[in-house]
Amino acid sequence: MTTGKPDLRRYTALVIDDSEPTRMLIAKILEQELGLQSVLAGTCEEALRIAKEREFDIILLDLVMPGIGGFEVLKAIRWGSANIDTPVIVLSVLDDRASVDRCMALRAHAFVTKPVNRDVIAGMVRAQLRGNGAGASLPLPRKP
Repeated sequence: MTTGKPDLRRYTALVIDDSEPTRMLIAKILEQELGLQSVLAGTCEEALRIAKEREFDIILLDLVMPGIGGFEVLKAIRWGSANIDTPVIVLSVLDDRASVDRCMALRAHAFVTKPVNRDVIAGMVRAQLRGNGAGASLPLPRKP
């Protein structure tokens, strides 16, 4: 019987983060919660090389990275790779409105403030892969 829901186990994610523990945690969440396969990139340059070589179903991108940084990676993905239309979820410690707005202007699909939360990540990825999460942004936390 067909339910009309996508089989998420067939999807592949590109996880871009300079922190190895964070990359591994995100990959583990994607595998355990959604059955996704992950390809991991620890540098901006590695991410761009991988994104040019193959198309992914979803990309999870950290912004604060050495080298050209996450904003430039997002820009390059959007205008020079096989992933021009791939949903991108930005995961960042940056939580200011200007960063969120800049990401959305660069055609990110969602913005999530770190630390990584299992349920939030799984829910955002699921929504993007089902095509009903474009333009999502979690409310920015209030500063004390």
